[in-house]
Amino acid sequence: MQYTAAYRSPLGGILLAADEIGLTGLWFEGQKYFARNLDKEHEERALPIFDQAKEWLDMYFLGKEPDYKLPLHFTGTEFQNEVWEILCAIPYGKTVSYGEIAGRLAAKRAVPHMSAQAVGGAVGHNEISIIVPCHRVVGAGGSLTGYAGGIDKKIELLKLEGAFRDDFFVPKRSTAP
Repeated sequence: MQYTAAYRSPLGGILLAADEIGLTGLWFEGQKYFARNLDKEHEERALPIFDQAKEWLDMYFLGKEPDYKLPLHFTGTEFQNEVWEILCAIPYGKTVSYGEIAGRLAAKRAVPHMSAQAVGGAVGHNEISIIVPCHRVVGAGGSLTGYAGGIDKKIELLKLEGAFRDDFFVPKRSTAP
């Protein structure tokens, strides 16, 4: 059974989800893949894990690096879970590229090459945004691509951590209706 709680962040509403193992989801309201793997049968409930997560997020949004880890429960495929573990190791205030993550996976698996595109798919389906810092992943040459919460939120999160650089390439937004 999964449980949910709401959190109001400076970047908008957030839905938290957890089960008896740990946090299973953290989504910005309206983001791509919002609550995609949330059990249809779930209930809102006050749980210690939500208190810990909200405290962690409060600290984070004050511009401080949280000094503790939350219990997480990844519910993706084996490949996704492997990528998400790597995301957890990206230091606060730093960025890595999809290609770098692919290289780490290739070395771990003792294979000559891994697809950066496959890594991008796994990063984009991260269920525990912010805490599993997919916003710290950038494209080749510093392009800011692929954040389910939206590029604007990715930029704000990187700025908050002091990781936003002037040489990042920010894609033009469509102004079409």
